Order: sequence, then C-alpha cells, then structure tokens
Amino acid sequence: MTLVFPQELITEPVVFTMAKKFDIMPNIRKARVTETVGEMTLELEGTEENLDSGVRYLRTRGVKVEPVAGESAL
Repeated sequence: MTLVFPQELITEPVVFTMAKKFDIMPNIRKARVTETVGEMTLELEGTEENLDSGVRYLRTRGVKVEPVAGESAL
C-alpha cells in the first residue's frame, strides 16, 4: 500500500506507532519525504483484524491510504 502523509505528520512516528499498537510488521519498500508531504510504499504483515485496525488508525490520523496495483484495498 502507499501512504501519503500531510505536512503536519511527516515528523511524527505514525507508522511505528501503528505497528506497535496493532502488532503489525511493516516492510518499507520506498519512501520520499519533502518539507510539505511524505509518501511511503510498504507491505504490512499481521492478522486481518489488526491490519484493518491499523489502516483505520492511519486514516483517522490524516494519512491517505491507497492500495498498490494488484493489491486488495483495506
């Protein structure tokens, strides 16, 4: 999946917090951060329930979550 972070979140450990809180193992495949936006492509491993909760957490924090081509949307 691809995450797009708004400017106010690019310095916060949002992915780390999600991983710890919901027992998810992230694997960062690609990342790009500028002063105004952050983009990250990653794979997530965990139970379906934890993954759903983790994605909901990211969205409530203001992160845009997009599936990568060929991947199902959570």
